Amino acid sequence: MSPAEEERSLPLPERWPRASKFALSACAAAVAELVTFPLDLTKTRLQIQGEAAVRRDGAAVPYRGMLRTAAGIAQEEGVRKLWQGATPAVYRHIVYTGVRMVTYEHLRDSVLGRVEDESFPLWKSVVGGMSAGAIGQFFASPTDLVKVQMQMEGKRKLEGKPLRFRGVHHAFLKILSEGGVRGLWAGWVPNVQRAALVNMGDLTTYDSVKHFLLLNTTLVDNSVTHSVSSACSGLVAAVLGTPADMVKTRIMNQPRDKQGRGLLYKSSMNCLIQTVQGEGFMSLYKGFTPTWMRMAPWSLVFWLTYEQIRSICGVTSF
Repeated sequence: MSPAEEERSLPLPERWPRASKFALSACAAAVAELVTFPLDLTKTRLQIQGEAAVRRDGAAVPYRGMLRTAAGIAQEEGVRKLWQGATPAVYRHIVYTGVRMVTYEHLRDSVLGRVEDESFPLWKSVVGGMSAGAIGQFFASPTDLVKVQMQMEGKRKLEGKPLRFRGVHHAFLKILSEGGVRGLWAGWVPNVQRAALVNMGDLTTYDSVKHFLLLNTTLVDNSVTHSVSSACSGLVAAVLGTPADMVKTRIMNQPRDKQGRGLLYKSSMNCLIQTVQGEGFMSLYKGFTPTWMRMAPWSLVFWLTYEQIRSICGVTSF
């Protein structure tokens, strides 16, 4: 058999390992996103309400707390609105998760390298996780922008404001026509900063905890180990990522001029300062509970699904 024939006879994961891992991680992320999306919508509404840069002093905010926010959306806008913006969110995770997972594994296995006992030093895991998250989020920023703006459409309708978009594709086209290509990457700096922090919590924690358990306990590479590792990664990611997520959400939701420049905040640092000065330091953790309550099940669903899909398709464990 010739080398070309041998290559064609190999399973797809061996012939195209990176493309296969991209597709598998994108599928797992889509499942996790749809299951936990209502919590993401709740988190976004909590972060926007009471925004000091746009509210009048003394003005009441429509929702207080995660449960009342979710209940208010369901009662006032309908249960289906809890999934408003789910389509661009799935698009985003296909790009974001596919890129970050492939990038992290490439950095871990080929660039940074493991040590002799097959463990991955923490500092290398931090560098790999932050780099992979930043790269993945940069490519996915346009879809994230559309997701955030579409999540706020229900609130605009209740406030008597005209709706901005008829759907996902209309949102892309309108943002492109109003702000140009640059407008599609509005808020990309805090977006990338947040993704780097979140992935230092998610990828770094999951990989480090999982391999620590495998090397230092009697646990084996199964669903129990994956569940414990994902629970740790979800908590750390929420703690590290919530302040950056708050800034990212506000910058991406602000109105813009014809050149795509924000009208409320000059930069992510300016948004951070205005938020702390106007609402206090703890306002940076607005939406922490739904963020954590979303990241925990998202991480659990994603990692369990991803590890199982890899096993079924004959790809080695993450």
